[in-house]
Amino acid sequence: MGVIGYGIGVIGAGIGIGIAAYGATTSMARQPEVQGRLFTVFILGSAFVEALALIGFVVALVVS
Repeated sequence: MGVIGYGIGVIGAGIGIGIAAYGATTSMARQPEVQGRLFTVFILGSAFVEALALIGFVVALVVS
């Protein structure tokens, strides 16, 4: 049962990173001069989302 919960969590993380990447690329296309700052913020946001996915993996292992 924990594996199913982890799978759902990973899907959510993937969707979250996809939406963030879409927003970052759209913003870079509109204002190329902010590319450096925007990329840094995108990487930080992606790292936080991936950390949540890894926490979900650990919780799935502990529960099962």
